[in-house]
Amino acid sequence: MPDPIVLCLNDASRPLAEQVADAIGGVVHGRTGRVSGAAEHFSDTVTHLQACFQQGHPLIALCAAGIVIRALAPLLADKRQEPPVLVVSENGASVIPLLGGHQQANRLAQTLAEALSAHAAVSTAGDLRFGIALDDPPDGLTLAHPEAAKSFMAALLSGASVRLEGHHPWLAEATLPWADDATHTLVVTPQVLPEHPERLVYHPRTLTLGVGCERGCSVEELQALVTETLAAHQLAPEAVAGVYSLDLKADEPAVQALGAQLKRPVRFFS
Repeated sequence: MPDPIVLCLNDASRPLAEQVADAIGGVVHGRTGRVSGAAEHFSDTVTHLQACFQQGHPLIALCAAGIVIRALAPLLADKRQEPPVLVVSENGASVIPLLGGHQQANRLAQTLAEALSAHAAVSTAGDLRFGIALDDPPDGLTLAHPEAAKSFMAALLSGASVRLEGHHPWLAEATLPWADDATHTLVVTPQVLPEHPERLVYHPRTLTLGVGCERGCSVEELQALVTETLAAHQLAPEAVAGVYSLDLKADEPAVQALGAQLKRPVRFFS
């Protein structure tokens, strides 16, 4: 995900904007002629908000929520693809996730609330009841069928219980309605499992993918081999933690391209 952008509209808010940026590894964008020392300046707030949103940057705006809502409303289409958008009150007392509550916005709000000694105005039901959003797992854990999470969480909010197969601290430490005989299940596994209305499957990054190839091997051939091998063992590509090979292959385009395709690091050893 691109770097978070903190939008600041006046110099009085710049110290707070810098504090927000430091807390989340973001950069400050300031209004031209009104904010000094920003990493980037803009002249039209609405146009800049829209451009940053369309580029996928998480947005934290130090302004009235209405400005952000009116600017971004025409662009909203798919909540699973849109970046998180938050508003911080100009006195730093409140942090409000506006969009992408389950796309890290709630998590960003909690981080900022701790950094600013502020209140995170999280409104999503799952977070409020259980302190967790099942469709927003932490880095290193991938939800296999995110479209199933809404009805699954609705069932828990309506009184259903749940059990855990496998282990991950993010789930194990959650205050969910656990029960050994529950019909609803959270499964942590590198295996591919079919979608089921009473099951959410998470793939942890626990697989090391060791590859070798002849000099000049085509990108397509190596990628096809990996795809076929994972499928033959019913292993999810999302469970791959990294691509590994000998240092003699460090300049092999196919190996580098494989890492890029899987969006995983490539490491070489003697």
